[in-house]
Amino acid sequence: MTATHFEGAHYISLATFKRDGSNVPTPVWFVALDGHLYAFSERRAGKIKRLRNSSRARVASCNVRGNLRGDWVEANAYVVDDAETEARVYAALVRKYGWQMRLANLLSTLSGRIRNRAVIRIEV
Repeated sequence: MTATHFEGAHYISLATFKRDGSNVPTPVWFVALDGHLYAFSERRAGKIKRLRNSSRARVASCNVRGNLRGDWVEANAYVVDDAETEARVYAALVRKYGWQMRLANLLSTLSGRIRNRAVIRIEV
């Protein structure tokens, strides 16, 4: 399965794994870019901490509340540390989500939280 499998979805559930092997699913906005899926999160969020311990993840199409609309797909996910890739991902997210992403960016900028974001690359 490739990243194009998720192109029609508005949300994916990104499940990251704790050290005890249990997983924590979270619905996230995403974009398919260069054969991978990309999402973003607050840098101090639990999913980012879990990804720093293990790249093991899985994804599935879902709705805004996280109710699955597809089957789980095994994946590996990594925190992106390349500014150019981050900029391309944010631009793609604005193209996909339009005013919603612009509003999220505005509110994050006004609150000062935009500097605390992290981009996640998901390899399915």
